Amino acid sequence: MNKPLALGLDAEHIVLLVLSLFMATITLAMGRTTVLQGAIHLVIFAAFLTISGIP
Repeated sequence: MNKPLALGLDAEHIVLLVLSLFMATITLAMGRTTVLQGAIHLVIFAAFLTISGIP
């Protein structure tokens, strides 16, 4: 369609999105999920909420 894709995300949110996708790839590639990997996902989510809540 030759149109640029705009996600509407700030630079901080893009970093967290890439980090989330990277962690999800590692988690799914291993076949088993550990408590530590789940905790890391929750920390990334908490960081996203914190950055989103503070203007």
